[in-house]
Amino acid sequence: MRTAQAVAWKEIQIYFSSPTAYIVGLIFLALTGFFFTQDLGDPFPEATLVPFFNGAIVMFILLAPALTMRLLAEESKLGTIELLLTSPVRDWEIIVGKYVASLTFFLVLVALSFFYAILLFVYADPDPGPIYAGYLGFILYGAAALAVGLLTSTMTNNQIVSAVVAMGILLALFFADRAFGSVSGKAGEIIGEIGVRGHFDDFSRGVIDTSNIVYFISVAVFFLFLSMRTLESRRWR
Repeated sequence: MRTAQAVAWKEIQIYFSSPTAYIVGLIFLALTGFFFTQDLGDPFPEATLVPFFNGAIVMFILLAPALTMRLLAEESKLGTIELLLTSPVRDWEIIVGKYVASLTFFLVLVALSFFYAILLFVYADPDPGPIYAGYLGFILYGAAALAVGLLTSTMTNNQIVSAVVAMGILLALFFADRAFGSVSGKAGEIIGEIGVRGHFDDFSRGVIDTSNIVYFISVAVFFLFLSMRTLESRRWR
């Protein structure tokens, strides 16, 4: 476990010294600020963060791949992946360490966005339930999206390809709910359950359902498992 911690600490240092990470962070805060304020011009604005959460999960389809595209793709491009794989480090320690680093940076961004919730509580009287549940859902969604990005970064040495493929997977998961109406029978139900939007909407309404929590954790674990298997296959190339 110490090795995974060392990998995570190294990647965290890279995140907080990388201009790309700061650009992603600024884009995140700027756009979420826009989503937060877009309803304030209404005659009777609601004291809610629903527009913030709905906009944030769409935006993170683009930002999650940007945060994860370099994690292993850059190692492959620079040739340091061979050194990493021949060192006394297990595959799962590499994957977990890099994933924890990306998740840590994401949680910092989420913590900075608490400013919007504080403003809401200072100047209005919102229902705290949907806010707390919405943040929980957004963190779970972010954790799953980062796992998708890590897998695609493991599969290629091109960061742009990694980002584009991750965006494609995240878009497919996001819009799977819409395919539910056009497919009948059991297949339609399965597609509906795969979709991200339906599972997240409950959180934004203040409903914390165990099945939705299990869904996001399962997606994250599944893609992390695929990342480990993909990295393991590199040893035999």
